[in-house]
Amino acid sequence: MPDFSLEHAHAPFAEARIVGLDEVGRGPWAGPVVAAAAWLDPERVPRGLLTRLDDSKKLTKKTREALYKALTESATVAIGEAGVAEIDATNILAASLLAMRRAVDALPFQPDFALVDGNRLPSLPCQAQAVVKGDSRSLSIAAASIVAKVTRDRYMAELAAQHPGYGWERNQGYGTREHREGLDRLGITVHHRRSFRPIHERLSLSA
Repeated sequence: MPDFSLEHAHAPFAEARIVGLDEVGRGPWAGPVVAAAAWLDPERVPRGLLTRLDDSKKLTKKTREALYKALTESATVAIGEAGVAEIDATNILAASLLAMRRAVDALPFQPDFALVDGNRLPSLPCQAQAVVKGDSRSLSIAAASIVAKVTRDRYMAELAAQHPGYGWERNQGYGTREHREGLDRLGITVHHRRSFRPIHERLSLSA
């Protein structure tokens, strides 16, 4: 289970603000990549909330939604994203790092240190450490993973209402059978990532 060990290891003074960073949406064929930054102020965040935090992928949708509500009420969180055009213009890794930088920039303060899920660091205005499987090790990263996941899932559900037939409200833009069948029937939307091979190949066939 995640804890505050990494946060404490990088706190140069008692009031240091150590934020967690995580992103969701690298693999889908459609939609943006979304990142979140989270600071868990021990004086504000209830102990009972901390004991429930974990990697968002290990939690049910109902649990994520409840934790998202609690986090937005008691923690400091911010969102950053990179859209489909930016993903296609660069690559998904660069877009993911950009989204994380934007999440940090959206915070109401500059962090003293950042713990970043994964093995690559975005360009940040503070020192940082990359933490492989960080959402299972750091409470701050776990909080960020939940906020990012719920935010993106809600956005994809909104897009699904505008573009029915792809199942984005269920698959979040991943390449499921329902999504593939939707592409076969309805074609490619402006929200599809044209640089991703399955979409690129369909464009080549229709050219």
